Amino acid sequence: MILKNQILQRIHNKPIVWDAYFNVDNTKKPIVIFCHGYKGFKDWGSWNLVAKAFCDEHLFFLKFNFSHNGGTIENPIDFPDLNAFAENNYTKELSDLDDMLNFILSENFQYKKEIDTSRITLIGHSRGGGISIIKASEDSRITQLITWASVSDYGSRFGTNKEINEWQKKGVKYVLNGRTKQQMPHHIQFFEDFKLNQERLNIKHSAKKIVIPFLIIHAKGDSSVKFEEAENLHSWNSKSELYIIEDSDHVFGASHPWSKKELPIALNQVVEKSIDFIT
Repeated sequence: MILKNQILQRIHNKPIVWDAYFNVDNTKKPIVIFCHGYKGFKDWGSWNLVAKAFCDEHLFFLKFNFSHNGGTIENPIDFPDLNAFAENNYTKELSDLDDMLNFILSENFQYKKEIDTSRITLIGHSRGGGISIIKASEDSRITQLITWASVSDYGSRFGTNKEINEWQKKGVKYVLNGRTKQQMPHHIQFFEDFKLNQERLNIKHSAKKIVIPFLIIHAKGDSSVKFEEAENLHSWNSKSELYIIEDSDHVFGASHPWSKKELPIALNQVVEKSIDFIT
């Protein structure tokens, strides 16, 4: 079964749009929750093919849009709501992930007969990798962790002191989306929220706390998040496994849109390794 663009309504927060891919057979399947990265969304590139691959291996695969990623209920692809994008931050994303977990693990979840609540794997790509690491370090419900091209530090990504000072003066800064050509805004609250929650948002400290099975997958040719960041994560957790993709990039050969019916070779390698790790 494929559930597309389901809506998790929340009383005091923006709704979350989510998908689930699974076989309906009344057997409890391990849960896999996928967290997208910066300027990403659940339907980017070949993520739907990724979801199907996990489903085909008898896993319950759930992916969702972070509530302030710039998508809307009406249009969950791309970034029609730049005002929401401007108000996104790391703690909002952690709250979104927590709400998704609470929702699917609740007694009221419609498909609870299809899930094994004792086996929950988080997969995070890029910035979503950092979110997954932090969440896994905080939440005992998570039983396995996989990162794909994950960042190892958030603090270094805000720019130089001069750039931050300019951002504080103006209250907003813009980042060009090379694909959509949108000037994507970040309000200064993004930086302020990070400073306020700096201890919690320290990926290094979180990685050191991880005691569950932890798989780190990264391409050596990644120009967006350098391979050294994977080496950092691996060095901070002696029980982690580092799996190297030799000839690929930040998205393992995928692009958006993706019209082919097969996964790119490198991403298929990532998926196969991840499924093997889980099962």
